[in-house]
Amino acid sequence: QVQLVESGGGLVQPGGSLRLSCAASGFTFSTRDMNWYRQVPGKERELVAGIITTGGRTNYADSVKGRFTISRDNGKNTLYLQMNNLKPEDTAVYYCNTKIRWTTYWGQGTQVTVSS
Repeated sequence: QVQLVESGGGLVQPGGSLRLSCAASGFTFSTRDMNWYRQVPGKERELVAGIITTGGRTNYADSVKGRFTISRDNGKNTLYLQMNNLKPEDTAVYYCNTKIRWTTYWGQGTQVTVSS
């Protein structure tokens, strides 16, 4: 079955960096567009970044442009999110996501906390 497993979250000081990973299995990773979302308690889950199958096109939320970079390694079935110059408002649970036919799949999430 489809599995998405995020890792790499943690506690970091403002201005610091983290690299999130999402290990995918149970489907042909190279044929699916992939996304990173984040959610804070009491708010809707928001799209952070997306990447097409080949990695040739990406998109970002305005709030993270110039600081975050989404990438993928189709040989390793892994999605990444490099997060630089982190701010307290980036604190959230981060999820990777894909859609296969009519079903949307989510990982379990990884907590990112930006605090001094």
